Amino acid sequence: MTEQETAKYVMFFGEGSKDMKELLGGKGANLSEMTRLGVPVPPGFTITTEVCRYYYAHGEKYPEELRTQVQQALERLEKKAGRKFGDPNAPLLVSVRSGAKISMPGMMDTILNLGLNDECVEGLATETSDERFAWDSYRRFIQMFGNVVMNVSMERFHNKLEEKKKQLNVEYDYEISAEGLKELVREYKEIYKNETGEEFPKEPIQQLWMAIEAVIKSWNNKRAIDYRNFHGIPHDLGTAVNVQMMVFGNMGDDSGTGVCFTRNPSNGNKELYGEFLPNAQGEDVVAGIRTPFPISRLHEMFPGIYEELLEIATKLEQHFRDMQDIDFTIMKGKLYILQTRNGKRTGLAAVKIGHDMAIEELITKNEALLRITPQDVEFCMFPRVSWENPKRKTYVENGEVKVAPPIGKGLPAGPGAATGIIVFDSDKAEKMKKEKPDLPIVLVRDETSPEDFHGMVASTAILTIRGGITSHAAIVSRQIGRTCVVGSEASGLRIRKINGESYLVGKNGEKLKEGEWITVDGFDGTIYIGKLPIASIAEMPPELNDVLDWADEVARLKVRTNADKPDDTAIAFQFKAVGTGLARTEHQFFEKERLPIVQDMILAETEEEREQYLSKLLEFQRTDFEGLF
Repeated sequence: MTEQETAKYVMFFGEGSKDMKELLGGKGANLSEMTRLGVPVPPGFTITTEVCRYYYAHGEKYPEELRTQVQQALERLEKKAGRKFGDPNAPLLVSVRSGAKISMPGMMDTILNLGLNDECVEGLATETSDERFAWDSYRRFIQMFGNVVMNVSMERFHNKLEEKKKQLNVEYDYEISAEGLKELVREYKEIYKNETGEEFPKEPIQQLWMAIEAVIKSWNNKRAIDYRNFHGIPHDLGTAVNVQMMVFGNMGDDSGTGVCFTRNPSNGNKELYGEFLPNAQGEDVVAGIRTPFPISRLHEMFPGIYEELLEIATKLEQHFRDMQDIDFTIMKGKLYILQTRNGKRTGLAAVKIGHDMAIEELITKNEALLRITPQDVEFCMFPRVSWENPKRKTYVENGEVKVAPPIGKGLPAGPGAATGIIVFDSDKAEKMKKEKPDLPIVLVRDETSPEDFHGMVASTAILTIRGGITSHAAIVSRQIGRTCVVGSEASGLRIRKINGESYLVGKNGEKLKEGEWITVDGFDGTIYIGKLPIASIAEMPPELNDVLDWADEVARLKVRTNADKPDDTAIAFQFKAVGTGLARTEHQFFEKERLPIVQDMILAETEEEREQYLSKLLEFQRTDFEGLF
């Protein structure tokens, strides 16, 4: 037999390990590793990255053995779960998720609740004695399948959902009755048929293969390509596909879903940090559809599960030797771990986590240095609002002390402060940035999705109305180094259409239209009206000072700074430079009080007059060089 004919394209969870990310993708490798560790992971299998590469290399065709191997894995999953795929009495439902070697959060596609049809939903309702839960799962599946697999606009489904809530006079999705959800399912199917020209697929095996292909195709969608280009990730790695038994966080008050980090991804503090939503599915948290509770709420509601989660989180951090980002679901009082991965973090957090883990002897100092990038060090120096009085929130403008007017407050998700003009559309933000590279933009959205990545990269800051500190906006902004505030709806902030034009509207009726200036403070989550002064350099964290000393212990190269004035040199020495390598004397004359003298010197009509101006410039320059030396 040829190598291709004997290739293993499908691996059940537990057959692989964390060292097989190139073949199983990061998600699949870690699911296998956790299964081997005895962590409560719902069973499933991984279609390897080889299939994705084969698919694109052979004109969008699968290897011949794949269908047989998937069927065998599916039968094994049915035995493990004690349920049958497509069985109307005890249906097995699965999630179908992407998973590349290098984590690309939100850039590729996921389908949940796959396996439901008109018969299975009735069986699920009977089995669980919860009709509302069954039909809610069905409407979620049609919505996600329609959008991901068949490119039906999510807005079509969302608008229909909002109509239904108004019709039933309820505020939240989970308040819609079972009868209301049945009507929604019928209406969703009509949207699907009108948009695609086809009936919604009834056969679970057909649904599965359509979903597998959609996930593989998502490797080359625009947002994934943009993300790889931005982060320098090779385009030929391909994605794995993970098929996993569904567990449900939307089965009532004893269920829920959440995301947690083993350390704070914003500042690096050693604490269980994250969010939790009762009676919800994971997409509700990540997509920012509902603003979740802090993880401390889980401790109040389910103290036993919180302690179990804390124990598992500690175990995973110790095993993977890095800060972990963990997805979890609680179903009828039982905890399940859906995935773990090395968590995205701000530069400030990267330095503190690397430093602290070395001090804890979880990793070596050299490993800490290798994990901290030059960009991380830059991010430690995020700018802040230049307050005249930080407590009173006053600043100085043209010699006058003014009070900064806040319009709202949200959750600080990405550190730093930034000011810019409001833009409500990601495409427009990207276009404006290309036309005016120096124009600072604040992207303002109800919530962001992976389709907004190009707009986020083009912006100085991101502000969302909904979502929490583990939402898409928060995770991506931390990774790409953008100031970010999320979940500002709690302060009354809204985006409203008024006479066809979008406005950012505050609780007290303040209205800001596109193009107006706001300032976003990612340290405390406050949003201010207007363009506030920004201090370009923050105080250096003590952990960074230690890390730079460690770097000096092993460095073979020494760094001299590019500095023109004494203040520049002082900052450079703070960052462990050994001296000045380049001083451009013309830059010493750019300051406001010096430039007019240079201009007068150039325009002087006599040599005597020119000498007078030159002597003044000489005093400035002599003082600067004394400071430099």
